[in-house]
Amino acid sequence: MRTIILLTVSNIFMTAAWYGHLRFKASPLPKVILISWLIAFAEYCFQVPANRIGSYQFTTAQLKTIQEVITLIVFCVFSIVYLKEEIKWNYIIGFLMMIGAVFFIFKKW
Repeated sequence: MRTIILLTVSNIFMTAAWYGHLRFKASPLPKVILISWLIAFAEYCFQVPANRIGSYQFTTAQLKTIQEVITLIVFCVFSIVYLKEEIKWNYIIGFLMMIGAVFFIFKKW
C-alpha cells in the first residue's frame, strides 16, 4: 500500500508540473519551466522511493501499469477540478480500455 500512496502523491505533483501552468498562459515560458521543474523535483522525491519499495513486490511492468492507472485517475480529477474541463464519453471508453490492460499485466498465466 505504501507504493500506491507514494505513486499517487508523486502523480499529483507531476500532473501539477505538466499541466498546472495551462491556467497561466500569460506567464513567461522560462518562469513556467522553472516552476514546473521545482514541482517535478518534489515528484521525484516520491516516485523514486515508490519504485524502490514496490520493486520488492511487483515487476517493473506491474509498477508501470499501476503508475499509469493512477496517472489517469489523477489526471481526470485534475482536469475537471483545476482546469474546469469536461470528461467526454470517448475519454472514459479509452481510459477503461487502458485499465483493461491491467488485467493482462497482473493475470497469472
